[in-house]
Amino acid sequence: MNTTIENCSAVILAGGENKRMPVLKAFIEIDGEVIIKRNLDQMKDLFRENLIITNQPGTYAFLGAPLLGDIYNTRGPMTGIVTALFNSFNPWIFVSACDMPFLSTPLIKYMASLRDGCDAVVPVITGKQEPLCALYSKHLFSSMERALLDGKKSLRDFLNGKRVKYIKSSTIKTMDPGGLSFINLNTPQDIQRYLRPEDRSRFNKGP
Repeated sequence: MNTTIENCSAVILAGGENKRMPVLKAFIEIDGEVIIKRNLDQMKDLFRENLIITNQPGTYAFLGAPLLGDIYNTRGPMTGIVTALFNSFNPWIFVSACDMPFLSTPLIKYMASLRDGCDAVVPVITGKQEPLCALYSKHLFSSMERALLDGKKSLRDFLNGKRVKYIKSSTIKTMDPGGLSFINLNTPQDIQRYLRPEDRSRFNKGP
């Protein structure tokens, strides 16, 4: 049975300054496998085109996926999304960050089913938009590029007034009861809070 999500590319954002973590967040291990490899394998089961946005291509070359550097020299996830919209083969992209280890496949499929009649599909958890686990249409490229070049780098502000389908927490909980898809591992405290004892122990031992 074909489970591929059509007309959509997966994008993993592997940027960020990583200031609060002693190791690259993408290389934190979950069940003995680094997050970015684990997520890429998950995306390969869902999408035909899988892109990694990074300005450190040597670090991620081992993954064997297309690596794209930011097309503008500005910091922040919007730059990565603009880069992906410009380069992707498909009219839609699904975006996730490299430090999100528990993405829900049923939720991603559900989000992809809502694309008709809008330019973005964005989850909302306890009143907070989650634009780094969302779908974006290429129709947004020009306006997002203009916002970026004008120094307006907030994705949440950008989405105001756009054709966005927001998914409510009550709906998300039917597919991801704990909201695990939206966990980011930003600090060592997050490791202690969210990971299993064996993964915490591996992290604490270091490389």
